[in-house]
Amino acid sequence: MKYTEDHEWLRVEDDLVVVGITEHASTQLGDVVFVELPEEGTKVAKGDDAVVIESVKAASDILAPVDGEIVAVNEELVDKPALVNEDPLGAAWFFKMKVEDMEALDAFMDEDAYKELID
Repeated sequence: MKYTEDHEWLRVEDDLVVVGITEHASTQLGDVVFVELPEEGTKVAKGDDAVVIESVKAASDILAPVDGEIVAVNEELVDKPALVNEDPLGAAWFFKMKVEDMEALDAFMDEDAYKELID
């Protein structure tokens, strides 16, 4: 798994990248009450807004970590946004994307570097 400075995690599954937020981000947000997902088929560039999350504390955008196309979204989060707090590293993934350049993932942090960032 790779991590961004924006507290997103990236997991490679076959030729796709699955994107979610870390437990640290979930805790900082507080209770998530709303998730707006992107449309499947949407092409995104690194840094584009991809997901909107609203919690009791704040609204936040999840950014596309790399260039690519959204090929699947986690519809379960629309009906059950609290899943982001319950299982941020597993069931609460936001979207899967087909990435233009998988080598772009090499620029992100591994788990040890991410732990250093949040300590």
